[in-house]
Amino acid sequence: MLLGVVASYLLLSSNILVGLLFALLVIGVSIYSWILEQRVYEETEKHIETLSYRMKKVGEEALLEMPIGIILINDQYVIEWANPYMTQKLPFDTIIGEGLVSISKDFQQLLKQEDSKEMTISLDDKDYKVFYKAEEKLLYFFDITEQVEMESLYYGDRTVIAVLFIDNYDEIAQGMDDQTRGQLNSIVTSCVNNWGARYGIYVKRISSDRFLAVYNESILVELEKSKFSILDDIRETTSKFGFSLTLSVGVGAGSTSLVELGELAQSSLDLVLGRGGDQVAIKQPSGKVKFYGGKTNPVEKRTRVRARVISHALRDLIQDSDQVFVMGHRMPDMDAIGAAVGVRKMAEMNKVEGYVIIDFNELDKSVLRLMAEIKKKPELFSHFITPEEAMNKMTDKTLLVVVDTHKPSLVIEEKLLQKAEKIVVIDHHRRGEEFISPTMLVYMEPYASSTSELVTELIEYQPKNEKINMLEATSMLAGIIVDTKSFTLRTGARTFEAASYLRTFGADTVLVQQLLKEDIDTYIERSKIVQTVEFFKEGIAIGHGPENVSYSQVLLAQTADILLTMNDVSASFVVGRKSDSSLAISARSLGDINVQLVMEKLSGGGHLTNAACQLENVTIEEAIEMLKQAIEETLEGGKSE
Repeated sequence: MLLGVVASYLLLSSNILVGLLFALLVIGVSIYSWILEQRVYEETEKHIETLSYRMKKVGEEALLEMPIGIILINDQYVIEWANPYMTQKLPFDTIIGEGLVSISKDFQQLLKQEDSKEMTISLDDKDYKVFYKAEEKLLYFFDITEQVEMESLYYGDRTVIAVLFIDNYDEIAQGMDDQTRGQLNSIVTSCVNNWGARYGIYVKRISSDRFLAVYNESILVELEKSKFSILDDIRETTSKFGFSLTLSVGVGAGSTSLVELGELAQSSLDLVLGRGGDQVAIKQPSGKVKFYGGKTNPVEKRTRVRARVISHALRDLIQDSDQVFVMGHRMPDMDAIGAAVGVRKMAEMNKVEGYVIIDFNELDKSVLRLMAEIKKKPELFSHFITPEEAMNKMTDKTLLVVVDTHKPSLVIEEKLLQKAEKIVVIDHHRRGEEFISPTMLVYMEPYASSTSELVTELIEYQPKNEKINMLEATSMLAGIIVDTKSFTLRTGARTFEAASYLRTFGADTVLVQQLLKEDIDTYIERSKIVQTVEFFKEGIAIGHGPENVSYSQVLLAQTADILLTMNDVSASFVVGRKSDSSLAISARSLGDINVQLVMEKLSGGGHLTNAACQLENVTIEEAIEMLKQAIEETLEGGKSE
């Protein structure tokens, strides 16, 4: 229009008639354009109004008819409105005015989440994916019941591989005539096949002491519910015929790869055998492990073949090293020190320098007395060094031997494990999931009374270049005496043989008694804890110290030992504070209750009859409640870690 006005003005200036005609044309075109624009605008408005109405109607239809649940809540999490889909799905006459948490306690967790505002919640046998919009106070519910069922079917059909191993078959079958051995094989095969038929498991005997089992994860769930009754079936059935066999089972699950399942099953079996056998381990690719069984004491081995083989392997490792470092656990007891002294002696027998790593600031009174005796022998005391000195002296050819523990978190200095190229582990505790890795040699025998007993046996097969002196023999004997409670617990024929061997080298039992003496104050402190004892269940005694008093781990352990000597006590637990932020629990048992499983539930460990754990940032009362819950779960059956 502007161009038309300018053009009309220019034409009028030169030719009035042409200018008037052009001006009339411009005016006509402008009027037509304006009328056309108005018509288009009105049609567009009408279309938008129609579309808006349809969208509003569709929105209302979506809210009211689509298979998506919608709930609107207020600031107090009370339901103010819900669409018909949601009201039909919930078993309430009306949900308006109901508290969200009263419908399901799972909502409480959803509302508290900060990072993610979605989770799966089950309502009235249905599974819903729930999304929460905090600003609008809106919750959206998507029914995923079919998806969950399909996932369940998929996971339930995944293959599981298990390896069943008869723990003591070779030892029992040794010396049997063919007829008796055939009877034994028939009993075991029949028992395992009946178990497989009962649960729909394919079982194949692949050697005299080994079976292969293949099933799926839905069957595994049933086996877990039964706490793997095959363990009790084998033990009880064979004992009726005078054989008393036990079974160890390694299970690989959670993977679609058959090769990985086989590796997981074998790894689980190795873990079970390292814990003493007569139990089941189920291992997932993530590393998560579940344990079942472990109710009996590990059977002592009758052959020294393994001890000789390990001793010769250790001899070769020592001779290939420029020096040997020996390290135990933090706050070392007599067994850790005695075993360390014995390994250092092995290095000396092989003409290699050996050193015991010790933190002189973390020693209890009995170990301090032993160190005072060692100090009188400069040639021996000079081989005790601090972790800092060990870090400076260590080379690529240094051999590090860890004794009386297999957990990296418990050693005196974890940095030494990271720096060492060659590591050996010698321990008598049942193996836990946490383990020192990599290692060149592992000697773990849960049947043994103590690590000092194992080291004594190894020394017997070492070169006789150097004799064990009286103080070294006494140190190892003290370790055996402390861990067996003067030969009353976990004591086998091999224990007495080791003690006898040490006695021939002058081990002084009188000196051991002097080292283990206690003062009056310690005795009184223990008595105060004993006064607090309560019986949680029949035969289970729990004692504790006050919140404001700190105790040493040794005192708590001694108190648990004393409680075990009382009438009607088959298991004892003592809870006491170690510092302002941490406390410890010592557990002892006569064998009826596996206290190792109880302590593992609280991130501890140990033996069937001797275990402990540490807890951080909890009160004594809270720790006792956690302990009671762990005891309940252990008595009921399986354990997970």
